[in-house]
Amino acid sequence: MSPLGIIAGGGPLPGQVAAAAQASGRPVFIAGIEGFAEPTVLAPFTHRLFRLGAVGAMVRAFREQGCAELVMIGPVKRPSFFALRPDAEGAKMLARVGKAAFLGDDGLLAAIVRVLSEEGFSMLGAHDILTDALAPEGLLTKAGPDAQAMADIKRGMDVLKIIGAADIGQACVVQQGIVLAVETVEGTDAMLARIAAVTRPGPGGVLVKLAKPGQERRADLPTLGSATISNACAAGLRGIAFEAGGSLLTNKTLMIEAADAGGIFLLGVHP
Repeated sequence: MSPLGIIAGGGPLPGQVAAAAQASGRPVFIAGIEGFAEPTVLAPFTHRLFRLGAVGAMVRAFREQGCAELVMIGPVKRPSFFALRPDAEGAKMLARVGKAAFLGDDGLLAAIVRVLSEEGFSMLGAHDILTDALAPEGLLTKAGPDAQAMADIKRGMDVLKIIGAADIGQACVVQQGIVLAVETVEGTDAMLARIAAVTRPGPGGVLVKLAKPGQERRADLPTLGSATISNACAAGLRGIAFEAGGSLLTNKTLMIEAADAGGIFLLGVHP
């Protein structure tokens, strides 16, 4: 098999994708994005660091390494156009991205996937490699949702269909039918930090996280990890619902243990 090329942002998932590929007997080459990719995550694997705008150098490196398939994984804070400073080949590719460069994240990521495909690479999703990390359907924890929590989950899914279609965010918090917060560019953890200030008396709320309608799933599946559990507990939430088959759990076993210790539920749902 040809080496798997990985465009790595932050967090542990790039390393998990690389480890899963190597476990299947496949070599990997990681292009880490400077300022986002974590050196300790990349260290065990063949890798190089690239400035975010050095798209041309990155593509040349993948070709030199013989990579035919690429995976994009890990968060990268979107820079302003003026801070990007693309190299010569990257500027040409950015021109092919066109107006999507100035649209929401999902439109931009979909355009990047298209351009890389036009360059001759086959684009895979992290879920194509990390099949064990895909969120399963049903209850994963000892605690479970009651009728009020299920009603809040339903309300959250309805809200996310609206804000997701507008490419605003993938998550929201609902308590007793009231939408306490929706995720924007800040991310899920920063959204959860705001919850304590707006929580109402009575049963706590729930975090709901789903892929956006029509989202480019090869580039940006909703991701939850142990930090999500800790922040949900700190926010006084009763549980977390996520899209079964459409979300990534960075370490399912640790997440379940942390959720059980905090007395909250984890539930895989279908929108």
